[in-house]
Amino acid sequence: MTTERSVFYISDGTAITAEVLGHAVLSQFPVGTQSVTLPFVENEQRALAVKAQINTLYEKSGIRPLVFFSIVTPEVREIILQSEGFCQDIVQSLVAPLQQELGVPPSPIAHRAYGLTASNLGKYDARIAAIDYTLAHDDGISLRGLEDAQVILLGVSRCGKTPTSLYLAMQFGIRAANYPFIADDMDNLKLPAALRPFQHKLFGLTIDPERLSAIRQERAVNTRYASMRQCRLEVGEVEALFRTHKIRYLNSTNYSVEEIATRILDITGLTRRMF
Repeated sequence: MTTERSVFYISDGTAITAEVLGHAVLSQFPVGTQSVTLPFVENEQRALAVKAQINTLYEKSGIRPLVFFSIVTPEVREIILQSEGFCQDIVQSLVAPLQQELGVPPSPIAHRAYGLTASNLGKYDARIAAIDYTLAHDDGISLRGLEDAQVILLGVSRCGKTPTSLYLAMQFGIRAANYPFIADDMDNLKLPAALRPFQHKLFGLTIDPERLSAIRQERAVNTRYASMRQCRLEVGEVEALFRTHKIRYLNSTNYSVEEIATRILDITGLTRRMF
């Protein structure tokens, strides 16, 4: 039987790590969740307010909220631990065994994971440059500077090119361009001349026509653009182009943008630039 629990993700930083690890753990259980994310819990006053919020929810429901937290300051961390939540310190649970293995004590610093420091400034700048590049080369806006692209995504409209390109840039610092094939291209579909010198960078995305039609119907209901016939035509023509030019491609139908981006990196061998 599926149940529902309240979940708190708490951190003295962005809370991204708490959310990611908490979601990963909870995905293993058939439990629905109502989540609250509380970043920058950096002092005792803020921690006391968060503790009160957790306790109030417990008093109303009679069910302990699940609390995933990452806090460096001992006094602040202790306040959260004193709450009525089921508290899991996601970082400390890994730090202790790692300290034993490394033989080196940790030196906790708030905001270290996502804060801007001298040690990660170069990676951060590279990621911002990748985002700027990807925005400037979205949807075939510009075909200049493709020699600087690390990957060029191809596919029909609404198959996931733009969100995947942006995810590659934002999460992995990959300079990703993308180029759409539109309905007017289908009568004589060819690989554009501007893309041919960069065939080694090309990667195709395709999608099941049924799913494509459903996505397009949300934007342009009852149009030729969203019709099953048009979707089947476009997908068939573009997949044939990929095969003719030996362009690697992936069917995005059943994958999230995170999975699509990661599979592209795995297939192409591109190196992640994690910030």
